[in-house]
Amino acid sequence: MEIGMNLPVMVPGLDRDTILAWCRRIDAGPFATLAAGERITFPNPEVMVTLSAAAAVTQRVRIAPTVIVLPMHAQLLIAKQIATLDVLSGGRVVLGVGVGARDEDFRAVDASLERKRLGVLERQVDRMRRAWAGDNLVEGATRPVEPAPLQPGGPKLWAGSLFPQSIRRAARWADGICGFSFAPDIDEVGAAFATARDAWAAAGKAAPRLVTSFFYALGDDARAQLDAFLARYLGFFGEEAAAQIAQLVQTSSAAALVDTCRRLADIGSDEVILVPTTKDPDEVDRVADLLGGWI
Repeated sequence: MEIGMNLPVMVPGLDRDTILAWCRRIDAGPFATLAAGERITFPNPEVMVTLSAAAAVTQRVRIAPTVIVLPMHAQLLIAKQIATLDVLSGGRVVLGVGVGARDEDFRAVDASLERKRLGVLERQVDRMRRAWAGDNLVEGATRPVEPAPLQPGGPKLWAGSLFPQSIRRAARWADGICGFSFAPDIDEVGAAFATARDAWAAAGKAAPRLVTSFFYALGDDARAQLDAFLARYLGFFGEEAAAQIAQLVQTSSAAALVDTCRRLADIGSDEVILVPTTKDPDEVDRVADLLGGWI
């Protein structure tokens, strides 16, 4: 099993030096993937700009937007951005896409909430792949949307799918799934993986890449750090609901983090992408020391 690391983009107080330090340390460590997620109505750095900086200062790790809420966006613009990121990274991009969960982010970019559907996402993915293949999709245009991605046909696509129906539908177009579990709940993740394996097999496709992620914290103040982070990040649920969700998260010690990764490996995870709750770049080294020996 591989271990990836999310940039701490949802933690307040990030600046240039901190972001670049995280990127360089992730690349220098035992990690397979450097990831970042998307929010609009939140004080996080914009995902494409941030990952462009990451691509420029790293040489080895995958660069993974996980996930882009595709129905919020014009798919050919995203296709161009991802192709450019693939060129900048030397062909290291893998793209996670999903339909999103936060209505306010759709409203912030003037995207209709009616677009927040799996069918919309699937049609967008098809057009992105056609653009990456060099098809001219714009009537009257003298050139297709370019540049071409460095990876022939474009990067691998992971579905940010959490529920059985969306996982089964993802077998039509995705190369794998990149889920999330708060606790994390091993049974929940295992069920999602089993659904994906069955759906990909039924579609006559090679086995999917199975990726999951979860929040964690380390150190003497780990529980307080985790609770403060989750209260802020999950505030759109309301204070009481956010507190209830926060209590599900149990990865607030080194022992819990190691045990959770081992259990996820046991159920067949191809990769776990860790989501930190601190901006301290030394966190990268702490995790590498904990997990580097058996990754």
